[in-house]
Amino acid sequence: MAGAITAAATAREGPIMGRFSYNHASRTYFDDRTLMHLQVVIKDKLARGEPFNFTWMEDASLGGGRMTVWINQASSLQFKYDGPRSENLNRAWLEVLAQSANSPDGLRVIPEPPEDPVAG
Repeated sequence: MAGAITAAATAREGPIMGRFSYNHASRTYFDDRTLMHLQVVIKDKLARGEPFNFTWMEDASLGGGRMTVWINQASSLQFKYDGPRSENLNRAWLEVLAQSANSPDGLRVIPEPPEDPVAG
């Protein structure tokens, strides 16, 4: 899954890592750029009062497989970034992630398409 970094990875092994936590129980790691785009899509869905599924692949060290959480207004979410949030957002990526979130399967990490930058 492009952009997703497994829980076994650390910031010192590669890209700057961010952490997504759901209801203080589930957590997974994504590179900061991916996490920033996911946060925008999740925030926009919740601002419109639209609950949805969010699915990611778990690291093999955690048993592997797929994790799906139901995100709604009552969900406790945390987005912790390892680095500064100075990167520009890719509008095209935001659009395909939003389309994913609006689908019956819910939000999934989709590889980043060519950049269409917007202010971050």
